[in-house]
Amino acid sequence: MSADPPPRTAGQNVSRSAASAPSTVPSPQSRGSDASAVEVRRSTRRRRTVSAYREGDRTVVLIPARMSEAEERRWVSVMLDKLAAQESKRMLGDAELAARAEWLSGQYLGGRARPVSVRWVTNQNTRWGSCTPAEGSIRLSHRLQGMPEYVVDYVLLHELAHLLVPGHGRRFWQLLEAYPRTERARGYLEGVVAAGRLPHLAGPPDDQP
Repeated sequence: MSADPPPRTAGQNVSRSAASAPSTVPSPQSRGSDASAVEVRRSTRRRRTVSAYREGDRTVVLIPARMSEAEERRWVSVMLDKLAAQESKRMLGDAELAARAEWLSGQYLGGRARPVSVRWVTNQNTRWGSCTPAEGSIRLSHRLQGMPEYVVDYVLLHELAHLLVPGHGRRFWQLLEAYPRTERARGYLEGVVAAGRLPHLAGPPDDQP
């Protein structure tokens, strides 16, 4: 997969290889609970494009040799997110989504949120997801399928929390505090909102830290 500048800003620590010729430097990257190797390859032949692909148990990111270290870090994060989004879209059907919901509930909500059904829907153009506590049903917009896994997890966890707390008060947001990527996921969704694609989930109260 490939993309062209300008990139969006995202923090990521990656070792920098020499810029004079194509070269590789492995660097550990944390993706959720798993750690995978990221290898950055700089090339003097590459002028604008950035691309990335999986190679065994590592991810290879190809960038122009002229890129600064800051640009490299941004692009590595961008490309890792794009790859994760592609893989999430490819792998998560309704059954996998339900299994993911069960895991998230156990990991962050003590297993207390137990949905009866979890599925993708194509008729939610004004919300990322929805929940009907009385029925124990959760529905996620199919548009999330093109987003990184941690974003899908956040929206899914958001709806799971609604099985326990209906509104968006302090108790509700306290349930989400355990999820380590809440702020990053919300930032991603807010970026999508800014681009005019979809409205966002309700935010925490103004006095919520």
